[in-house]
Amino acid sequence: MRSDRRNLWFGKMALLLLVGLVFVQLVLGQGGSRRRATPASQPVEKQKPVAADFDKIAARAAAARDADKVEEAITLYRQALSLQPGWVEGWWFLGTLYYDVNKFGEAAPAFKQVAQIQVKSGAPWVMLGLCEFQLERYDEAFNHIRQGRELGVVDNPELERVMRYHEGLLYLVKGDFERAQQKLGTLSYQGLSTEDLIIALGLSVLRMGMLPKQVDINYRDREVVRRAGLAEHFNAQRNVSDATREYELLAKDFSTFPNVQYAYGRFLLSSRDNDGALMAFQREIQNSPKHSLARMQIAYIKLLDKEPTEGLVYAEEAAKLNARLPLVHYILGRLLFDSGQNVRAIQELELAGDLRPDEPKVYFALARAYAKANRKEDAAKARDMFTRLNQKASEAEARGDVRGETLPNDNPVPDKP
Repeated sequence: MRSDRRNLWFGKMALLLLVGLVFVQLVLGQGGSRRRATPASQPVEKQKPVAADFDKIAARAAAARDADKVEEAITLYRQALSLQPGWVEGWWFLGTLYYDVNKFGEAAPAFKQVAQIQVKSGAPWVMLGLCEFQLERYDEAFNHIRQGRELGVVDNPELERVMRYHEGLLYLVKGDFERAQQKLGTLSYQGLSTEDLIIALGLSVLRMGMLPKQVDINYRDREVVRRAGLAEHFNAQRNVSDATREYELLAKDFSTFPNVQYAYGRFLLSSRDNDGALMAFQREIQNSPKHSLARMQIAYIKLLDKEPTEGLVYAEEAAKLNARLPLVHYILGRLLFDSGQNVRAIQELELAGDLRPDEPKVYFALARAYAKANRKEDAAKARDMFTRLNQKASEAEARGDVRGETLPNDNPVPDKP
């Protein structure tokens, strides 16, 4: 196992090392000013003492911060900010000082002040989200980190990794395991390797809505979670031989543990071993008779193998077990189309579109089904929607978005009627 013990995103000190670069770009690079202009309506004779006091206190605050006198620096920054509430540098450093001493409740409003002043900068929103994560305000954390990513983090790769890791954890909390796996896997692909990252990957592939801190050395199933994470870590690194070995051992040693066979089957399917994947998914159903996702995957394999009749059995069962899963209705619609049941195919594909309106491939399949039904206008609209959504998906991917359990991509363009 390759190990990189640089906990670049797990420790607070690593974040604080970013402050200098981030702040210079955040404030000075955007025309920010250390001192906000004094309102013209204020009498001149009262401006000078306030400005002089502010400069002295600000200088003392910076000196205390540089000397690691955290409590003193916090007191001085608060005094300076009472004189100059618009001093963005002061709010930023106050936030980082509070963050360093685990006072996340006090750090969050400081970063929010920065975000509200520097509205086009992503870094303060990310830091606000990280504070909210520590406070277990996960919905707010998710929204603010996402907002920070969309604005950008001042071209700072370390902060970007911190952000991406916590996005992965937030997807775990939300139960969106595919997006969690994809987001965390990008960090493995970059060569990063920490224990918490491996545990998080294990939780994602085993579909366990927990955080790595909960899987401590006393956690009963820590070994299976860690080994699943290690297997997926190698897979994300495109280390096929090690990933294959670890997944095979995992499936053998923990053959009946929930979702182990399902995770192994997904790995085999991504490796184009459809026969091996089929057997793994069947073993998962033996372990968990109501496993809708394993049935869905078998139905998809039957779709690829042009065995729609056999695939329909599994797809219909999966739809009954989990009627809110878009993938199930998409695959069911594809199988119905291939078996000549076009009316029902359209119904299932339209339902998939209602459940997942941003997925291009649904409209690709709908364009074919509408064309077969001689619904030329609907087919044209579906093709246009496919084109627009495909473009948006490419743009989102370029921004670092992940799409979750993406639908199979086995048709490049829709057929024209």
